[in-house]
Amino acid sequence: MGSENPIGAENQQERPGFEQWIVGFVDGEGCFSISVVRDRGCRLGWQVQHEFSVTQAASSRNALEGLGRYFECGRIIENSRHDNHREPLLRYPVKRRGELVERIIPFFEDNPLITAKRTDFTKFAAVVHSMERREHLELSGLEGIARTTETMNRKQRSRYLESSEAIR
Repeated sequence: MGSENPIGAENQQERPGFEQWIVGFVDGEGCFSISVVRDRGCRLGWQVQHEFSVTQAASSRNALEGLGRYFECGRIIENSRHDNHREPLLRYPVKRRGELVERIIPFFEDNPLITAKRTDFTKFAAVVHSMERREHLELSGLEGIARTTETMNRKQRSRYLESSEAIR
């Protein structure tokens, strides 16, 4: 007797344990990033950008498509490569704050990451929630976010904190 619900790439999100597969996949290939970038069109002259993303070679597109179906947001984009790999690099980014607040953040709060990436996620979620409270529109909030970014991912110095606006 054939199943009406076969297990395959088309319906990975229906598999038992798919949430834990997502956790492992994102632990290995995902990124939660916050950037403070110069934008003279913003009231303070700086914009806070937030992004959850997962990167894979084009041959693993079905894994990124599974994320998109599960979260019901984001899209897959192709990045050009400038290295010795023979296939394009694909990214699954989610940037819209509403999608982050309603789908991505609650998922990882309910299904915690297990690597050091969990710390980046916790900081990411705190910044996104502070932005929901509009704290990034005040100098003190923007400075706090910039300080947080320095402790995430590659721990780079914040351009905002090095700027003359922050030094004043």
